[in-house]
Amino acid sequence: GIENPAFETSSSDCGRRCHADPPRAGAGAAAPAGPGPCPGEGPCGWGPCVPSVLQLCNNAEGYLAAYSLLAIFQGIVVNGLINISISTIEKRYELNSSLTGLMSASYDIAFCLLSLFVSYFGERGHKPRWLAFSAFMLGLGSLVFSLPHFSSGKYEYGGKIEDTCQTAEATFANATCSASTNSSLRKYLYVFILGQLLLGVGGTPLYTLGTAFIDDSVPKHKSSLYIGVGYAMSLLGPAIGYVLGGQLLKVYIDIHIPKRQDTTYTKVDQDDPRWLGAWWIGFLVCFFAIWLLIIPFSCFPRHLPGTAKIQAEKISETHDDGGQVLVQTNNIGQSFKDFPMALLILLRNPVLMSLIVASSSEALVATGFATFLPKFIENQFGKSSSFSATLGGLVLIPGAALGQVISGVLVSKCKMDCKGIIKFMISTCSVALILNTVFLFAKCGNEPFAGVSETYNGTGTLYNLTAPCNANCRCLRSMYYPVCGSDEVQYFSPCFAGCASYLFNNMKKTYHNCSCIGKPKRGNGSEDFLSEAIPGKCPTQCKFLPLFLTFFFFAVVFTFMSTTPTTVAILRCVPDKQRSFALGVQLVFLRLLGTIPGPILFGVAIDSSCTLWDINECETKGVCWVYDNERMAYLLMGISAACKIVTIIFVIMAVYFYKPPPLTKALPRKTSENISVIH
Repeated sequence: GIENPAFETSSSDCGRRCHADPPRAGAGAAAPAGPGPCPGEGPCGWGPCVPSVLQLCNNAEGYLAAYSLLAIFQGIVVNGLINISISTIEKRYELNSSLTGLMSASYDIAFCLLSLFVSYFGERGHKPRWLAFSAFMLGLGSLVFSLPHFSSGKYEYGGKIEDTCQTAEATFANATCSASTNSSLRKYLYVFILGQLLLGVGGTPLYTLGTAFIDDSVPKHKSSLYIGVGYAMSLLGPAIGYVLGGQLLKVYIDIHIPKRQDTTYTKVDQDDPRWLGAWWIGFLVCFFAIWLLIIPFSCFPRHLPGTAKIQAEKISETHDDGGQVLVQTNNIGQSFKDFPMALLILLRNPVLMSLIVASSSEALVATGFATFLPKFIENQFGKSSSFSATLGGLVLIPGAALGQVISGVLVSKCKMDCKGIIKFMISTCSVALILNTVFLFAKCGNEPFAGVSETYNGTGTLYNLTAPCNANCRCLRSMYYPVCGSDEVQYFSPCFAGCASYLFNNMKKTYHNCSCIGKPKRGNGSEDFLSEAIPGKCPTQCKFLPLFLTFFFFAVVFTFMSTTPTTVAILRCVPDKQRSFALGVQLVFLRLLGTIPGPILFGVAIDSSCTLWDINECETKGVCWVYDNERMAYLLMGISAACKIVTIIFVIMAVYFYKPPPLTKALPRKTSENISVIH
């Protein structure tokens, strides 16, 4: 028979370590019964303790179930709870969007620093135990991320900030500069960053070694289906995180709303902009749940039973640039001194690098929207933080999961080769680019806001909250409590609206005799008009929300239809011994070019559209209260469209550069399915 060097004795892979490929039919030699079991294949258990019930899970399906659970909880924390808590954390700890964008990127920084080394050394290690370590670090990161709540004290949202103009002097008597308090709250940013770094350490083995272990353990035609299911489950996590987090934001941050002795105090509720939800509860729950997953991963063997046989039947589709031969002849990957050469082989693979740049461009957009889509909906369509977060989760997560599953099924059922997979990616990215134009026609203008977009009936100036009608009220910009006037204009607070009194009607507060409120522009012009205001923002007149959500949902579906094919194409276009390492290299570039700059770039773009910043007693700029909606929509549209175009260009380059192994390409399908040929 003809010897196949892909399965020579080696310590880096089960199939290659155990035995050689079966000889070709008709080669003149009797075919052996098949490769023997790999030394790493064994029962499921802990040392001598191997309960028979655990052996039911000692297969690819059992591993996929454990992998999916860990991916779900990782998604709940990293892409669900953190994203939905961004707005609340900004307000609680006085952070702007640029700083929270940096916090979000900290996960990817840790991932980036460790990905190469974990994927390189873990390739020949015990992958399931690496995932047990992953579960430990993810649980620890969840715990650390929740700690600021317990050390920052009770939330003080202030009292009587909604009082009327005449009592302004008494209301703001205690409004003095306390720079030390502000700076101590902002220092908790470093605790959040530490939690994100620990989460990044835990996530590194999951999507490098965990994915490669799936590809090792199943036949090639099933690989895309299994990986697609695993990735879809990882997206179920953020869906749960968004829904769970949205419900938790309806609970007051300290569980019990503090009672005040003064009778003029109005109880804070969810419609009050000072309301903050219990963002921290979900992180504690996930901390305990993730640590329980250490148990199943610690009992899996190094290789699942039957791995050697599966590896012996696979056909190489490695890009024909000589890298496979170089890896085989020099036995690269056995020690740390081989690390530079192994990395150089991958960096010189034009197909791999084109796919990496394309996926990084997509990741930039995906992480940007995952972080700030709830905030976009909240400001663009005038919804509450909790409702916006729930809507964002219902659009992003099911759309992304559906795209993963559809693409995995199509690639598996159609048995696409590497080049066919890459061409499939071009079509999905093109459709996503077209759907991305939803930002052009489903945007909303800003509602009238006195001192921002309105001039107090011509008596004031734009971008100045003070006008003759409230000049004697001594109002402070550090006390944001919006009210909607009967003239359908929003005011920064009752004080800035010049309101002189208030009454309670059916437990609802209404302000009267507001000197800054004039007759509405839309109305019957009746003479009995009352200058009144009610707490909260004015209801939006924009009706584009259903249209936006529909188009954006399908844009997400087609965007994520390229994720699973990208992973499968990367696993097929590199030498067999470098599959985990190739995923590690991809994820490094994915972080450097995509998920790290993504939230930061989106945060800067959103901040640049701010028209009204929070200015505290120390004249320090804090969070943004009002944004220019059209500018925000155009900026996000521009970033997204540019990244989509870059993705399409580099996927086309991958098709152009790809050269399949010549012998594999020449063989008929029925013959080649049973022969492993490495070039």
